[in-house]
Amino acid sequence: MNELAKYAGQYRDELLQSVIPFWMNHSKDTDFGGYFTCLNRKGEVYDTDKFMWLQGREVWLFSMLYNKVEKKQEWLDMALHGASFMKKYGMDATGNWYFSLNREGKPLVQPYNIFSDCFAAMAFSELYKATGDEEHKQIAVNTFSNILKRQDNPKGLYNKAFPGTRPLKSFALPMILCNLSLIMEDILGAEQVNKTIQPLIKEVMEVFYDKKSGLIFENVTPDGQFSDSFEGRLTNPGHTNESMWFMMDLGVRNNDKSLIDNAIKILLHSTEAGWDKKNGGIFYFLDIKGHPTQQLEWDQKLWWVHIETLISMAKGYRITGNEACKNWFETIHEYTWSHFKDPEYPEWYGYLNREGNPLLDLKGGKWKGCFHVPRGMYEIWKILE
Repeated sequence: MNELAKYAGQYRDELLQSVIPFWMNHSKDTDFGGYFTCLNRKGEVYDTDKFMWLQGREVWLFSMLYNKVEKKQEWLDMALHGASFMKKYGMDATGNWYFSLNREGKPLVQPYNIFSDCFAAMAFSELYKATGDEEHKQIAVNTFSNILKRQDNPKGLYNKAFPGTRPLKSFALPMILCNLSLIMEDILGAEQVNKTIQPLIKEVMEVFYDKKSGLIFENVTPDGQFSDSFEGRLTNPGHTNESMWFMMDLGVRNNDKSLIDNAIKILLHSTEAGWDKKNGGIFYFLDIKGHPTQQLEWDQKLWWVHIETLISMAKGYRITGNEACKNWFETIHEYTWSHFKDPEYPEWYGYLNREGNPLLDLKGGKWKGCFHVPRGMYEIWKILE
């Protein structure tokens, strides 16, 4: 018996009746194309800059809903609306995706951030599944091969670190590529995906994993060693927990039970270590040695950290029946719904202080868009159903 099944309807209704209508009603820029993501508590636009990674995430989200939930024309139209803006203005001459544009589509920030490219590839591959348009497929494939070329030095000429003194590689990219490869498997083919994910699984589960603390580092040296520095001691429980449901998906795909079991072990330990015993909720950043972090926001409670952890706990319980996953799901579900959900207006708060009160009442900005809340609602609904 799936004891968490009773929650499925709650996540489905929140997605379809509250969260999706919020973005449909408020984020579409009908004058210049693309989406507004800087939306206040009520959904009013407070800034018109457009961030490529959030544009890509929203294109992906509406394409995914169209492909997996219901063939609603308005969802496909919403995805195409964002995609045509991205296609027209989003890339530089060599096919790298800018970080941000102004409202009209003129570049503001150079393509230093490879996550713009990751979410563009994700967007156009999902859109291709909906449209069958070869141009969408081509953009996805070209962007993906560009990412693979750049993965050893993602920031390229925009890297501000002095070369050679303390080179570090970051956990975020291998983690995201695991998920991106799976999403793009229809287009890339199983062989390409196998070739891409094998070294990535090793990176996530061995290279960035610290046996001593049982936690995952955000940064390690190029040869996978610990760096006793601010960056090297950093762990981000949200990143760890999100990546563990990607690992479970790969474990299911590859029929690899030990990968799934290891992912659950890391997930449970990371959540235990990241949980605020005094106020509840999961910390944003921690220092593996317990030193002060350089991130002053380390003790904030963020929406995506909690939602991604819920997905992982639900998935872990669903696949293995692990009781600890079930118990953590219920604890985090309770915290998340009572703190992040706005009782008066649709969509969720993103940023709470340590005590769990909203720091900002925005519903979207430069970092929060139409992604973690709706994707989480969709995933949890489908896992628990």
